[in-house]
Amino acid sequence: MKKINKIKFILPLIVLGLSASSCNDYLDINENPNSGHIESVTPALILPGTLNELYITQGGESTRPTSMMTFGNVMMNNWSTNIHNYGNVYGAEYSLSGVNNTFYTGIWNRIYLYCANFKLIEDYPNANHEQDNYVAIAKIMKAFYMQYIVDLYGDAPYKEAFLRSDNVTPKYDNDQDIYKALIGELETANSLIDAANTNAIAASTDPVFGGIMSNWKAFSNTVKLRMLLRMSNVTGDMAAYRNQKLATLAGATFINQEVTNKPGYTSGNNDKMNPFVSSYRASATGIAPSNYQLICASEHVANCLNGNLMGSTESYYTKFNGVIDPRRFRLFGSVTYNTVPQVKGIRQGATSGQPGAPTDNKTLSQLAPGNFVGSSVTTNTATVAQIIQFGNSRGGVIMSLAESKLLQAEAAVRYPTIFSNAQSNFTQAIDASGAWLGADAIAMSNYKAQISTKVGLGFIGTDTQKIEAIMTQKWLALINVNPAEMYIEYNRTGFPVTPLAVTSTKPNRPYRLMYPVSEYTANSANVPNLSSDQMFVKNQYTPFWNQN
Repeated sequence: MKKINKIKFILPLIVLGLSASSCNDYLDINENPNSGHIESVTPALILPGTLNELYITQGGESTRPTSMMTFGNVMMNNWSTNIHNYGNVYGAEYSLSGVNNTFYTGIWNRIYLYCANFKLIEDYPNANHEQDNYVAIAKIMKAFYMQYIVDLYGDAPYKEAFLRSDNVTPKYDNDQDIYKALIGELETANSLIDAANTNAIAASTDPVFGGIMSNWKAFSNTVKLRMLLRMSNVTGDMAAYRNQKLATLAGATFINQEVTNKPGYTSGNNDKMNPFVSSYRASATGIAPSNYQLICASEHVANCLNGNLMGSTESYYTKFNGVIDPRRFRLFGSVTYNTVPQVKGIRQGATSGQPGAPTDNKTLSQLAPGNFVGSSVTTNTATVAQIIQFGNSRGGVIMSLAESKLLQAEAAVRYPTIFSNAQSNFTQAIDASGAWLGADAIAMSNYKAQISTKVGLGFIGTDTQKIEAIMTQKWLALINVNPAEMYIEYNRTGFPVTPLAVTSTKPNRPYRLMYPVSEYTANSANVPNLSSDQMFVKNQYTPFWNQN
């Protein structure tokens, strides 16, 4: 009989975190005769803690190699190091020489660890369909997070991954097959929701939609659309599969709100806070964490948000000429330089005194309160207490409304016989991004008018140029929200064109991440034996949708 290793009381609501002592945390749950039985822990208890732990991986930072937020923002040249106050702590990310089996290993380890909890929900006794709503939610969220495993790593354990002590050395599955399986899970979840079995109990502990299953179905459709669009460049049998599945989404309802984790964050202590706020802005006591002093805007993102104030002739900046983004001071701090309020950034990889590392910002923290205030806190000078309270009350973004709308816009551009309203979805995405960040509505309206003639920034030109605009706006909308998603989209589309750090030793960003050292230690018979250099070339190990 399986036992629970640990129950965490992180929030006022009892939440569950299942951990293990083996090198492969996702493979096993320890047998402990002094702990409770797994069979006695219901899905209602398992779900909220699992979602909270996964959001920490996505949007917080328990340790730097864990954070998808840090990974995405640094890799997409959104964040830099305030090198006047700190050493170049992102040296591995800038040089790219550190992309090895210790590079951001927590992404793999934590996603597998907590996705195993979703499998526990699926396996819970359910003969009379009492748990159908929880099972549907578990399948949707497992698909959501396991997609990141495929998109960041390629082939991975799936069929045998969640058998715990029954199989601690799972075989690797073909990444195409995992994608198909995950889409199947989404479709099964929708069928459970549609069946609306009268025996099913309400998912009352659901911290995302509060048990409203129609919202879960819309989210499921949106995740399915994202997976199918990820396959936009595939050919042959997978292209036929993609097209067949896209057709099933004709007329489907997609998510029309921010998808946020809201388990009841409070400022009682750091573990109870919104992990994004406690990781990057303020602790429960109001003291700024080291990240707040360490991280600043990159020169690249600052120039784009400031309307190419530097006057660069690089093609990826000229489309921003004269277009000042109203979201800029909601994302980063306002610095007055030569009488002009602007975002000031530091060039990735530059050291103090070098070009791109201006001395005027040596005492500034550029990652300012604007990161965490939104439409109900309208001032850029909100107090730390207000920022903490508002960040806790609105929760952490799992998928933004802006992303949902841009997925729909892209689908309508690429597959106009199935989807429509490309331009209106594009416009609504910009509105949603501005609303989440609390940008001035009139300024956002003027911004939309300005970009309407800007190829690659507004919805104008050829389909390729419209895709560039969609990806550029997705990049802007996902800064400090879900930047790891944008890193994957950049690998798929090449947009927006983004410069490497000046210390890069590689000609391009990695097309995938390397399997973590835990795999080479505990599952060596199955893990592909790859070199660091193979991360930077397209080959049979690159995620299948990016091999062409």
